[in-house]
Amino acid sequence: MSNTKVLPVLEPETVVPCCPPLTERSLTAEEAVRTAAMFKALGDPVRLRLFSSVASHEGGEACVCDISDVGVSQPTVSHHLKKLREAGLLASERRGTWVYYRVEPAVLAAMGQMLRQYVV
Repeated sequence: MSNTKVLPVLEPETVVPCCPPLTERSLTAEEAVRTAAMFKALGDPVRLRLFSSVASHEGGEACVCDISDVGVSQPTVSHHLKKLREAGLLASERRGTWVYYRVEPAVLAAMGQMLRQYVV
């Protein structure tokens, strides 16, 4: 039996931002909690390196075996990948003995939309 799960492809117009651009209005308490969790997850250098490795990997997804060379032990890598998943930044899929990770494009688009007012 396979653990493969078919995920729907999100069209650009279906991307729902986590919160409005910062210059539009003040965040609600719920929006602030959700957004802070995403930025907090990326605030750790090891997590940021792992996230970058997944995001820049050929094909848009990476096997844990290809991204674990970040200067910490494998259990620590697993812990950081779990934190990135819990923050909604990564999705994972087990294939045999390996786990593959991919960036959640809707989340990145929403975070980018939130901050784009500050891009000069």
